[in-house]
Amino acid sequence: MTINTIFVEARWDEEAFVWVASSNSIEGLSVEAATLEHLKGKVEDAVADLIELNGIASSLSEIPVCIVSSQIGTVPNPQAA
Repeated sequence: MTINTIFVEARWDEEAFVWVASSNSIEGLSVEAATLEHLKGKVEDAVADLIELNGIASSLSEIPVCIVSSQIGTVPNPQAA
């Protein structure tokens, strides 16, 4: 497998109060952390390990990791009765 960018989705788990990261770009990625900053470091460490474990090839000296986060919030509807 050759890869040039690894895309990671970070979602807020409301029940566990942690950010959870997973990816379709690299098999086996599943990490969680209390903050996005901490999650970023854990994702980078896990990706580095998984590149080697999964035998991923790349012509790049450094492979970009794109972490996209989402969190759902709510606001009161002033028109609701």
